[in-house]
Amino acid sequence: MRKTTRPGRDAKAPKQGAAMSEEAALFERRDEDMPDARDLRPLTPEERADVAEAVRVMNAGGIIVYPTDTIWGIGCDAANDEAVRRVFEIKRRSDSKALISLVDSEAKVQFYVPDVPDVAWDMMELAERPMTIVFDRVRNLAPSLLAADGSAALRVTREAFSRELCRRFKRAVVSTSANFSGEASPACFDDINPDLLALADYVVRSRRDEKAPARPSSVVKLGADGTVKILRE
Repeated sequence: MRKTTRPGRDAKAPKQGAAMSEEAALFERRDEDMPDARDLRPLTPEERADVAEAVRVMNAGGIIVYPTDTIWGIGCDAANDEAVRRVFEIKRRSDSKALISLVDSEAKVQFYVPDVPDVAWDMMELAERPMTIVFDRVRNLAPSLLAADGSAALRVTREAFSRELCRRFKRAVVSTSANFSGEASPACFDDINPDLLALADYVVRSRRDEKAPARPSSVVKLGADGTVKILRE
């Protein structure tokens, strides 16, 4: 079994007033200090250039379309509320329907969830396919990403491109399926509506040729007391 650092048990989450200094320290940690990813292939020079451009666009408040550990997604800075609201507009989706945010390691979950239930570390470590967890009392995300009860959905990506994207961006990245509300989720890049692609500020070039059908992640709701509710298998 893979040995995983459990920051929620070994370290206290930062106080809100110290958010930026804690964020800098946490997000600047070296890769070897982070839990191992399951897709460890190195990115090609073209993919690294793609990541760099996507990061530049998101830092400017822009919207990207990019490949993830599941299906192609629409992404932006998960801390930028204006960008998040623009994602809702692009999808033609009610802001009452939550969006998922990606991070590149379990260690970074604690920046957004001050009190991570112990069971969450086991769930993230042992999941055999991508799993999104809806946590209670989430912070440091755009207000539009939070449900009325203060919960929000986070997922640790173990796919090479999206993992490097999150690592280089140094903040959580929104990940919602690249389709208009009411349309089917794209199984591959070719399934994405061209009208939607035209609304993004940058469409990632990597992995466009892949034809193997992808599917969304499972989704579970995890209460502060450790209770688990399956929302999507």
